[in-house]
Amino acid sequence: MSLQTAWLALLGLMLAGYFVLGGYDYGAQMLHPFLGDRHDRNPPQGHEPQGGGPPEAEDVRPGRAADRNAALDAIAPFFLGNEVWLVAFAGVMFGAFPHLEGSLLSGLYPLFVAILTGLVLGNAAVQLRRRSRGARAHRVWGALIAFGGALPALCWGLVVGLLLHGVPRRADGSFHIGPGDVLTPFVMACGLTTTLLFAGHGAGFVALRARPATAAKAGELGARLLRAASAAALLALLLTLLGAGASMTNREAAVIVATALAASLGVAWWSFTTGHLVRAFVATCCATALPVLLLGAGHYPYLLASSVGQGLDIEHAVTDEATLKILSVFGVLVVPTILAYQTWNWWAFRGRTGRRHPSYF
Repeated sequence: MSLQTAWLALLGLMLAGYFVLGGYDYGAQMLHPFLGDRHDRNPPQGHEPQGGGPPEAEDVRPGRAADRNAALDAIAPFFLGNEVWLVAFAGVMFGAFPHLEGSLLSGLYPLFVAILTGLVLGNAAVQLRRRSRGARAHRVWGALIAFGGALPALCWGLVVGLLLHGVPRRADGSFHIGPGDVLTPFVMACGLTTTLLFAGHGAGFVALRARPATAAKAGELGARLLRAASAAALLALLLTLLGAGASMTNREAAVIVATALAASLGVAWWSFTTGHLVRAFVATCCATALPVLLLGAGHYPYLLASSVGQGLDIEHAVTDEATLKILSVFGVLVVPTILAYQTWNWWAFRGRTGRRHPSYF
């Protein structure tokens, strides 16, 4: 494997890792209005009034422990740490593929601005929700949490759809998208697929982390979401077969990856319906990562395929060999550090949420 190919694989690993880890964050945010854990509204032990009187009325004021939410509790210890993968992806692209970065970010900047807007709004709303005063403010922050999960999930799907279809590159290699490029049936179907897939992925994560009653509810919701995601993905496939969808360079590789994606969706749905939550979550992890592999394997050696054929290939997108060697020294140190941190974080906060976990949000 050449150094160029190794860095391309690392770029794909960073993005796939973010889709998997950030994807369940997005999903939990979208589903948090539907997965409030009523069990957490019981008064804490030791707060019964003295003298054998009636128990205190439950405290449902915003900002109190009584207002804990199962979906937000599930992602709380991992919420901001998962975004390290997005930062790492951007760093690899800036350093190793500067020509790709120059074309991709400038051409798709409306979608990337929308993604960043959703991240900022969602992060702020999650952390400020419990500091709100009054039911109306609480509902506003709750709506912003869901919006902050749905907007990036949708826009990442639109980005994937545009890249699968091919972008309208000019003679100088630049491109710019307009509403007509985004509002096509195939691109919109891809956006809907990732939104529903990330929501189902989040349901799977909440099902693993929440109390049993909420976990069962999350599993049922995850099964329904994956059925809808499969229908949206089938629409994208039909549009491709009719010549109005993806335009792949390596069709054999694309067929293999697309088959694996369909199998992952099927296994995830079946596992949800039969109550095998761990297997369901593993399957949704695969399903959220495979669109990145579909882009890489289906378009290789092009990193930015054109809608009229060819495009920006790896030879013209990558930096020079000397820079790659210098970056490799840092990569050897940084990538294991990220993996070690994620491993420790998952191990430290393993298991279902409950009173042994602090209420972060």
